[in-house]
Amino acid sequence: MAPAAGLAGLAILLLLIALRMPIGLALGVVGIGGTWALLGWDTLVFALGSAPVEAMSNFTLSVLPLFIFMGILAVKAGFAESLYKAAYAFVGHRRGGLAIASIVACGGFGAVSGSSLATVAAMGKLAVPEMLRYGYSRPLAAGSVATAGTVAILIPPSLPMIIYALLTEVSIGKLFAAGILPGILAVLLYSLTTVVWMWARPQDGPAGERIAWIDRLRALGGVWGVVSIFLLVLGGIFGGLFSPTEGASVGAAGALLLGILSGKIGWRAFVDAVSETVVLTAAILFVVIGVSLFSFFVTGAHFPQFLSETVGNLELSKYLVLAIVVLLLIVLGCFLDVIAIVFVTTPVLFPIMRDLGFHPVWYGIVTMMVVEFGAVTPPIGMNIFVLAKQLPQVSAAQAFKGIAPYLVADTLRLLLIVAFPVIVLWLPGVFFQ
Repeated sequence: MAPAAGLAGLAILLLLIALRMPIGLALGVVGIGGTWALLGWDTLVFALGSAPVEAMSNFTLSVLPLFIFMGILAVKAGFAESLYKAAYAFVGHRRGGLAIASIVACGGFGAVSGSSLATVAAMGKLAVPEMLRYGYSRPLAAGSVATAGTVAILIPPSLPMIIYALLTEVSIGKLFAAGILPGILAVLLYSLTTVVWMWARPQDGPAGERIAWIDRLRALGGVWGVVSIFLLVLGGIFGGLFSPTEGASVGAAGALLLGILSGKIGWRAFVDAVSETVVLTAAILFVVIGVSLFSFFVTGAHFPQFLSETVGNLELSKYLVLAIVVLLLIVLGCFLDVIAIVFVTTPVLFPIMRDLGFHPVWYGIVTMMVVEFGAVTPPIGMNIFVLAKQLPQVSAAQAFKGIAPYLVADTLRLLLIVAFPVIVLWLPGVFFQ
């Protein structure tokens, strides 16, 4: 009876989300209704009084608004432009070089923004018109930026990683360390994909202008701010100098200072950044409250234990279960935002994957990689939607066509990480003994 109620609750949750109910409200409605139906009124009153308070009292949440603020300030301070100019100066004169420059810049900007959509919005506005001006094909211009934007949630800091850590009680520092090598691997594979594309269709990516070495060095000097913030924040966290929350404070203060010194952040931009941070943080915290009520219900229904026992009784290979979970996350990614997927699926799937013997940090990175597949795949593809909305000269169909070769690179990266977990787990082992 109880597991069936849990399954029914999950089905109702997905239905409400499909009907466009806000994710936090949908989680709360199912959590409240399910707890009342399964456990009674008295238990529901207890859950309403305790679960949200306990969830909001989690100290891990304090890092969220600070990293959000840091990412918004990074956009307003023009870090994306500096990174793109530096990457363009070194590879822009080669065929496909502007696309490779965009990929590298997306990886660098993701290190301070923590958001796939913010990265795509900033780089799309900057890089895609430049590629089109040089005669690049629209699929290559849009596809390279839309796909490379997904690296933002792997290279720390990353908001979805923080949420995963909150839900699973996995160390944020370990997750941040684990995402670095897969993020770098993504940039390398996307760049290699562009090189192969140029070998097959050289007309799609004409060479840009060659930049003199003195100008290359000047452009490289423009990224010192981004690099210094990245090294200061992560170096401090990995070195044990400060906690993730303190690191986020240092990063936000550094981004604000650099923005003020460059003249790109004034009083109005500062107020806008604070306002955007408050709105986004409030939206995430509302979902946290919904998750706390939903988790109370599924725990009371013994649903995670039921799934774990069912999977164990089927005696399936753990890698077959992983493949099924990956396919499920990809499908959900086609319809839901990354943060929503992490909130909805982690409380249900994490116990199963842990019981199968998958390392919690490794599974977290695999989750981050897979849910971002959906950000660039039909029918919705949020990254594609953001690009098409910003750039009327590029259609969604052209952008979807352009991401196909890069999805091959994503698949190869996933297979490498499954075959060689050390790619994910080596750095956490180095920094966190």
